[in-house]
Amino acid sequence: MKTLSLLAALAASTVAVPVFAQDRDPSQDFDGPYISIGGGGTLQGNDRGETVVFDTDRDGTYGDQVTTVGGANAFSTGFCNGAATSSANIGCRNDKDGPEYFGRLGFDKRMGNFVLGAVIEGGRSVARDSVTAFSTTPASYTFSREADYQANARLRAGYTPGGGALFYVTGGGAYARLDNRFSTSNGANSFADNGKTHGWGYTAGGGAEVMVTNNIAVGLEYLYTDIKDDDFVVNVGAGTAPPTNPFLLNGGGTDMKRSSENFRTHSVRGTLSFRF
Repeated sequence: MKTLSLLAALAASTVAVPVFAQDRDPSQDFDGPYISIGGGGTLQGNDRGETVVFDTDRDGTYGDQVTTVGGANAFSTGFCNGAATSSANIGCRNDKDGPEYFGRLGFDKRMGNFVLGAVIEGGRSVARDSVTAFSTTPASYTFSREADYQANARLRAGYTPGGGALFYVTGGGAYARLDNRFSTSNGANSFADNGKTHGWGYTAGGGAEVMVTNNIAVGLEYLYTDIKDDDFVVNVGAGTAPPTNPFLLNGGGTDMKRSSENFRTHSVRGTLSFRF
């Protein structure tokens, strides 16, 4: 509702546009190349039901149960959708929202009141997505990821009532270089991971843009982005743990990773564009 209210306010502001740009020819609006900068906020919702999955025999198939010497589930304590605040499953910090910034190159082709265009965009967001597993020892095992940088290439289609304002929908492919992190309160086993990964997915949304001079436009936009990230794996080794350690019982080590490959974000951002 907040996003819709902001879009409505932006649309209403078009009434004042002619006061500042009376020398514009509205028939020339939203036609040709442009560059943009922008920024806003990225929301990272808690992913309900996400867990950590295990491959105890390292055969590449996840979903194995990590068991104790007595045959009990070593992770019966459960999981939480966030970063651990203690070794016991008594609560986690929510996923982190944060600011974002980006640059954009675009081209629009106007056909009467309709506009078709293409956009290439790159930038960064500091939103972070985490999940934690808790063992009965007790110990916590937290996986976190955020985008070092991200980019997308998308199309957009819009309608302009006659120049001055453009309302559009947009969508296309997305890429992110993901900074994966792992932390644990387990000081006995050894842990190694494969660090940063590449993720691919899609983005879709919509927005509004208004011309404030012959060449300058401001806008407000919402984007939903879903990046697939299934490559980050943590390898658990012996360290100083005895052979009876649950991670070591079935072949000397265990691989673990997040159950969900989806890194999903919601972005609300403002734009400032220069049209050539």
